[in-house]
Amino acid sequence: MASFFAAVPLAAPVVVFKITADFKEDPNPKKVNLGVGAYRTDEGTPWVLPVVRKVEKCLANNDSLNHEYVPILGIPEFTKSSYETVLGKDNPAIAEGRVGGVQCLGGTGALRLGAEFLHAWYNGTNNSSTPVYVSAPTWGNHNGVFGGAGFTDIRSYRYWDPTKLGLNLQGLLEDLENAPEFSIIVLHACAHNPTGTDPTPEEWKKIAEVMKKKSLFPFFDSAYQGFASGNLDKDAWAVRYFVSQGFELFCAQSFSKNFGLYNERVGNLCIVAKDSDNVKRIRSQMEKIIRTIWSNPPAQGARIVATTLNDPDLFAEWTGNVKTMADRIFLMRSQLREKLEKLGTPGTWNHITQQIGMFSFTGLNPSQVDYMVKKKHIYLMSNGRINMCSLTTSNLDYVAESIKEAVTASQCQ
Repeated sequence: MASFFAAVPLAAPVVVFKITADFKEDPNPKKVNLGVGAYRTDEGTPWVLPVVRKVEKCLANNDSLNHEYVPILGIPEFTKSSYETVLGKDNPAIAEGRVGGVQCLGGTGALRLGAEFLHAWYNGTNNSSTPVYVSAPTWGNHNGVFGGAGFTDIRSYRYWDPTKLGLNLQGLLEDLENAPEFSIIVLHACAHNPTGTDPTPEEWKKIAEVMKKKSLFPFFDSAYQGFASGNLDKDAWAVRYFVSQGFELFCAQSFSKNFGLYNERVGNLCIVAKDSDNVKRIRSQMEKIIRTIWSNPPAQGARIVATTLNDPDLFAEWTGNVKTMADRIFLMRSQLREKLEKLGTPGTWNHITQQIGMFSFTGLNPSQVDYMVKKKHIYLMSNGRINMCSLTTSNLDYVAESIKEAVTASQCQ
């Protein structure tokens, strides 16, 4: 008898993890992995934030804690401190009781929960054909998350201008203008992945104006608050502005990057609605969805975040740790640009320092990336995205020289 699963095709590997696997198998001593989306020290090693180490020890010595189930919607101290972090404690929407939070399995889980809810309940029922817009390009998982939730009409809005290596604001606004009323728009709160290019506050205002006029629903993905600029308030500006303009919205929050809690899967879905009754009903339906997926969230990572955010001294220490990470990324940006320009690398490289956050859209094309991988053993995404904190003082010269080689070689073909 043949296997019940004989017809199951082999799925393509997840690209970013395939890059890491290929890197590990490469015996070349000069190899560099610029693909992985995680913070690295200047020694190229993972960094456990000192404040996280401190809180972990406190939790380990707290005999009052146990391993009982936490509520389906999460630890209240965590969800409250999470949405206060992105919206600001003094946000009028919080005072008015029209904000709620739901603990999720990382930022991805928050996106998926929001997508599942919207598919079931947004603007009525049976929302499979409601258009969902993501930026072009966007984080590789956005399409899969919304498609997996049942949305069948996933479109893109123009975002990146490859000619000027920056934001295509005109194209973005035109696509929003042409979007059907009530469409769902996925927005990167800061440190756009993969381009590292964010709208300015004035540009965000224009985006919000069009979205309000067209009755479009904002779904923010906030994976890098504080980690992008080193300033929590600056990185949350867009979300707070949309709330101030009266939008109902969702905001998926991740604490993977800004707490370094990658494997703890700590996320929160911030809900901003018209009133407290709406929030109550939304969370009640999300509770039903969660019950059939993960049922109850894990506690350890959420306890670390909640303890830190609710203690003034620990909070101050955390923001210092976050700034340390952001400052190293700024340094690598400036040094990479400086080295590329000193080498006389063809093209302009000012976009490296104009971008923000972990990732940079270098402008390298697929053939140049292929050269980097095969000839120089430097691993990166085929679209030219690199992780800036995978650069170190020991590999920076080699990477810059290799980029020059790749660009020059392509011009000679």
